[in-house]
Amino acid sequence: LEYFPRETEQTDNFEQKIEVVQQNSNLNKLEKEQQIAQLEHQIEADRLINSYIGRVGIFIEPARRPLGFDWKFIIALIAGLPAKEIVVSTMGVLYQSNDDDSTVNLQRKLQDEKYKSGKHAGQQVFSTPAALAFLFFILIYFPCIGVVAAIKNESGSWKWAAFSVLYTTSLAWIVAFIVYNIAHLIV
Repeated sequence: LEYFPRETEQTDNFEQKIEVVQQNSNLNKLEKEQQIAQLEHQIEADRLINSYIGRVGIFIEPARRPLGFDWKFIIALIAGLPAKEIVVSTMGVLYQSNDDDSTVNLQRKLQDEKYKSGKHAGQQVFSTPAALAFLFFILIYFPCIGVVAAIKNESGSWKWAAFSVLYTTSLAWIVAFIVYNIAHLIV
């Protein structure tokens, strides 16, 4: 879902910019490589936001905005449904953290991420209140699919499995909302 569709409305525009950089005789080889790398990074960011999973995250974002979460947080939470430990690796992919020391790089990218539009434009996305709310949400929300299947098998009914999913996710939202707002008052 993150990989497709590969072409967006901006793909041709980015390819033309890359071609212009390659044709520019005023730049040395290193400058060309740096500008092309930056454009390729922008292409990947554009593909991500226009991917199927990016569209889902943006669609769900209004329900999570009171918790301080942006669409990338939401995608990481959705990816964590099979297993919560996938949340961190998904964030690494979403924030395009692919350097050698990826843990430090992801940490730096999360600290540097700013809202690009809306009423929070220019503000930090991963603020202390949002980080705390995110941690509480992850700890409480939807048990992994294996646990849901075990609940279904032990209870003999999908009702209890569905209840556990709805209850824990609702509880996670409420707790994260409280934590986010209290942290906002303190910080």
